[in-house]
Amino acid sequence: MPKNVDSKLLVTDELQGGEIFVFGSNLAGRHDGGAARVAVEKFGAVYGQGVGLQGQSYAIPTMQGGVDTIKPYVDEFIRFADSHPELTFFVTRIGCGIAGFRDEEIAPLFALAYSLPNIYLPASFWKVLR
Repeated sequence: MPKNVDSKLLVTDELQGGEIFVFGSNLAGRHDGGAARVAVEKFGAVYGQGVGLQGQSYAIPTMQGGVDTIKPYVDEFIRFADSHPELTFFVTRIGCGIAGFRDEEIAPLFALAYSLPNIYLPASFWKVLR
């Protein structure tokens, strides 16, 4: 069954221990808008760190070029999540806000996340992956 993150992220101002907010970033870590700003304000993202785990957040760069430049970072995230089953990851619609990509472009990058019970994806991504 698809694991839908949308409702949880819309109603929470805090995460439980072991829960991680996954957001789209830029390589410079300038978390000035969108989910990146939320990550700084609420979930411990570090201004100036554009990749990886920081507090209760995980940054995936989406602003450096085309979808092909995002894929290695998504693959790295999926490997990280797989090696940390004690953590639960709530993925936002990375790349589909300020970066300007469509769900149909980004969702396929998360196809390997389907089998991981600790990764929750947006409903709009699941619609593409079905």
